[in-house]
Amino acid sequence: MSKRSIFEEVDGEKTGAPAVQPGLIDRGRGGARRGIRAWLMVLFALVVAMIVVGGLTRLTDSGLSITEWRPITGAIPPMNEADWQSEFEKYKQIDQWQLENQWMELSDFKVIYWWEWGHRQLGRFIGLVWAIGFFGFLLARKIPTGWAPRLLVPGVLGGVQGAIGWWMVASGVTQGEGMVAVASYRLATHLGLAFVILGVLAWLILQMGRSERDLMQARRAKETKIFGLSTGLLHFAFLQILLGALVAGIDAGRTFTDWPLMGGNLFPEDAFYIEPMWRNFFENPGLVQFVHRICGYLLLAFGIVVWLRGRASAHAQTRFAFNAMFAALLLQMVLGIVTVLYVAPLELAILHQLMAVLVWSLILRARFLAGYPIATSIKGA
Repeated sequence: MSKRSIFEEVDGEKTGAPAVQPGLIDRGRGGARRGIRAWLMVLFALVVAMIVVGGLTRLTDSGLSITEWRPITGAIPPMNEADWQSEFEKYKQIDQWQLENQWMELSDFKVIYWWEWGHRQLGRFIGLVWAIGFFGFLLARKIPTGWAPRLLVPGVLGGVQGAIGWWMVASGVTQGEGMVAVASYRLATHLGLAFVILGVLAWLILQMGRSERDLMQARRAKETKIFGLSTGLLHFAFLQILLGALVAGIDAGRTFTDWPLMGGNLFPEDAFYIEPMWRNFFENPGLVQFVHRICGYLLLAFGIVVWLRGRASAHAQTRFAFNAMFAALLLQMVLGIVTVLYVAPLELAILHQLMAVLVWSLILRARFLAGYPIATSIKGA
């Protein structure tokens, strides 16, 4: 080996050292991260559509039209008149038809059947999109290090959601028990898990939108107090979503249609007529709507506190995120009041549910930016 000057520049090509190649996880918005993020966004949009279709299925009283759970063969709808008649006969055996829908002809049954069938088909399609994406990226070795377990979570939760969906429907497929709808608390569980899945997808999308290096650096500037308050607001909003499901489950939104009073009173009459007393919080329309209203007021009050703290953030994008969150929260409250005053028509009820999705997503985004702020230079600001 010849002697070399200590001042000689070292060239990677001369020494034979390979050029440093950044890994997939450091390619920012390109490569696998971009593809995975797009796939997650498609799943997010499909889950939102699922929530809307599920709400319409509930509001049209279609959820009990299919009385069996057939995960595989149930994907095929009735193909001829004999098949339709067979499904209709099964429906005639349950309490909903016996007590409420004896007026139905086969043509009427087909309408509610297609709503429920479409709801279940959309669930199957979401599962298929998740499986194709997950296993496709996995087999292609395009999933960044440490991300496979995270991307597995939505699929597992989706499988659980399918089982809970049937558990919910089974509560209304009864004979001689007087049940004409699904149990409201099971409906709340079903909707709550849908929002959990939506939240997981939103968080993964936000993380995938930035490189791991960027996230690690941003985490050092985490605004702990604002992050904690937004976490509390997220949990509070989730509670209000569950209460909204209870309201929808027993059509409580159509029982008292004045505001701010309820039937001319501050507190609804006959709020505890059901025995035992605890059942009133799930099955008494007046009390369920009252609790939903009070929770809404408290959520708005807490939202104001969180918004004021969020406005004090040192980062412009974080401040904007909290402004957007609070604007959506205000709009949701106004929409809720209008929905009650107009006796919860289908269009307003679905719009109210969609606004809940928007509020939920914006709270998540504000929380994410409080935890991983985007620094803005003085010149940029």
